[in-house]
Amino acid sequence: MDWHTWIIYLLAATGLSLSPGPNGLLALTHGALHGGRKALYTIFGGAVGFVVVIALSMFGIGALLQASLVWLTVMKWVGGAYLVWLGIQVWRAPPIGLELKGATAPRGGASLFRQGALSALTNPKGILFFAAFLPQFIDPARSLWLQFVIMAGTFALIEIVTEVSIATMAHRLQPWLKRVGKRFNQACGGVFIAIGAALPLRA
Repeated sequence: MDWHTWIIYLLAATGLSLSPGPNGLLALTHGALHGGRKALYTIFGGAVGFVVVIALSMFGIGALLQASLVWLTVMKWVGGAYLVWLGIQVWRAPPIGLELKGATAPRGGASLFRQGALSALTNPKGILFFAAFLPQFIDPARSLWLQFVIMAGTFALIEIVTEVSIATMAHRLQPWLKRVGKRFNQACGGVFIAIGAALPLRA
């Protein structure tokens, strides 16, 4: 992956991490319920889950590319259309809300890690998203393993940094999300629409 492509991937992955999703909401909830330090188990579990999802998506795409490079063009355009559709859904989504009722029993680190990992692994939209997102950046002339390490490592790091920030500022973020959550969703949705429209046109 060349430097220019990685920068575009970095910006797109950051937009994905900042957009509303189950793992971000889980980090927000666990940060408010259990504190930022305990929520780290949830966050690292989610990062591991995303690495697995990226691996499944990338190597499945790689198998298609070995059959025919025509599939790369097809997947770029289908993926771009999916990203535009996803952007519209995020644009129209209601603001993220967080309702905390009553006292919560303490949770062990292993339980929180497992919940974070399962949230990433069992979300069908995750595999669909990465199957649409990753073909825009895969170079069939380069090592798929190396590209996987770069893409998965970059995304996992961004996701950890983003969710740690969300978890540690959970109580402060909740009023802000209620106030500007709709506009925040529209900004994230606009990013997805732009990515979906522009990336398939890249050479």
